[in-house]
Amino acid sequence: MSQLPIPEFFDSDRVSQLWRVPYADRAAQAKTWAEQHDLSPASADDRRICLLLIDVQNTFCLPDYELFVAGRSGRGAIEDNIRLCKFIYRHLGQITNIVATMDTHRAMQIFHPFFWVDGDGNNPPPMTEIVAEEVEAGKWNVNPAIVPNLQAGDYEKLQRYALHYAKLLNNNRQYPLMVWPYHGMLGGVGHALVSAIEEACFFHSIARRSQIRYEQKGTNPLTENYSALKPEVLEDEAGNPIDKKNTELIEYLLGFDAVIVAGQAKSHCVAWTVSNFLEEINARDRQLASKVYLLDDCTSPVVVPDVVDYTDAAEAAFDRFAEAGMHRIKSTETI
Repeated sequence: MSQLPIPEFFDSDRVSQLWRVPYADRAAQAKTWAEQHDLSPASADDRRICLLLIDVQNTFCLPDYELFVAGRSGRGAIEDNIRLCKFIYRHLGQITNIVATMDTHRAMQIFHPFFWVDGDGNNPPPMTEIVAEEVEAGKWNVNPAIVPNLQAGDYEKLQRYALHYAKLLNNNRQYPLMVWPYHGMLGGVGHALVSAIEEACFFHSIARRSQIRYEQKGTNPLTENYSALKPEVLEDEAGNPIDKKNTELIEYLLGFDAVIVAGQAKSHCVAWTVSNFLEEINARDRQLASKVYLLDDCTSPVVVPDVVDYTDAAEAAFDRFAEAGMHRIKSTETI
């Protein structure tokens, strides 16, 4: 099937803005679009293709929101989403299902400022890295105010866990514990999909009779969840489980003939998700890596000028994925 045209209602200048999707209008247009372009229901696809959208949410993708992924260009997520919208519309007849992961948080989580206090009771500013030695030395402690909400009043237990958590991230992960700005807040506008992306996904749902699948991640207050497939920490200091990997989603993705990945941020949630997916693939059949396609121009790394720049780390991760057999492609390529 050749690529389809872009619907006239799509406006690239609005991708960086928040607005209400006119569902009734788009539903009617999608039905007409399907008739005009002879689009069959997704259930009839011979080659089943899943588009996996990682955290394409306002909190990461709109300027002035909490964790806008600017990349080195300063417009990273905006340009990514313009290309991503066009990719969805052009390949409407080939994308069988869309999965959208949603970073989903509340105020009292281990990576948010309110979880921690210093000796004077001050919360750490966003973008503070907390290492185990600082927790052991008492530079950073669990905020007593959160304990009734998370550990039924057992402050010492939560403090032990916080040290355990920091040690695990120091020893086993590429990045230490980072205190992020409050972001992806459940119930807030930052949590929602970018309007233009939501519109494209809704249009696909109606045109292809295919229900979008939403996957919340990051709801556990005691662990980061960069990956959509597995949280950073699975057990507490005593070896008791606190969370588990998303086996259902892993099996769902493996059931497709191809999985195309895009979203934010390339250095964190995208890289972690793909890395975990590769682990699952390697545990079964390394040849399955060839079914994964990474939309290289629809994702950007975290870059905060004069603070952090994860561009090189993101590229190294994607190079590793390609070496394992995955495909790095551009959104303009035919799938």
